[in-house]
Amino acid sequence: MVRRARKIHRVLADVYYYAHPELDFENSFELLVATVLSAQTTDLRVNQTTPALFAAYPTPEDMAAADPSALEAIIRPTGFFRSKSKALIGLSAGLRDRFGGEVPGRLEDLVTLPGVGRKTAHVVLGNAFGRPGITVDTHFQRLTRRWKWTEQKDPEKIEADVAAIFPKKDWTMLSHRVIFHGRRICHARKPACGACPVAHLCPSYGEGETDPEKARKLLKYEMGGQPGQRLKPPADYPGKPAPPLGAA
Repeated sequence: MVRRARKIHRVLADVYYYAHPELDFENSFELLVATVLSAQTTDLRVNQTTPALFAAYPTPEDMAAADPSALEAIIRPTGFFRSKSKALIGLSAGLRDRFGGEVPGRLEDLVTLPGVGRKTAHVVLGNAFGRPGITVDTHFQRLTRRWKWTEQKDPEKIEADVAAIFPKKDWTMLSHRVIFHGRRICHARKPACGACPVAHLCPSYGEGETDPEKARKLLKYEMGGQPGQRLKPPADYPGKPAPPLGAA
């Protein structure tokens, strides 16, 4: 299983050589806020919403002092806007009052902030601070079970199982590559098995569409010739940038 898992990762590294966090951000505060907003919505919708949000509240101090109704109006497109507004104001106040207005670089500090769990903390640590972490989102959970890397359903136990398979230095990029694959090919309801680069290594091959032509029609984002999720993708991204909110 370990050998197969590492082979899968090597293939994913070749296919998704451009894998990256799919949230637009300029600094650790923006990444933290965007990750909290990404719960129960797409990164695309977050990326379309955050330009106006960060123009209005560029710092923790600004966001901590925000009028809740004004903040809710901006983040409404991301869904659950009342609870998210409360979390953003709370975590911003925590940054202001307990961490000198700076995002802390330790897991044990980050998870004390409102709305911040291990998944969000690992996203921030791995991508803003360069500290390896495994991001167990819904895609990661689904694929690691399909590949028999774990039988667990609890995110923390999945994290521990996968951490035992791969070197720590690989954890952040492994997370990106697995999530990329889950969003583009290995979908929840109808995986595109016939267009999958790791089909020959997958113990769950056949759960989805195996006909290559039909499978190719299921591909999403740049793999399917469609825009990606970031309005400002990295320079090596092979697809098209996403359109801003309200664009035709």
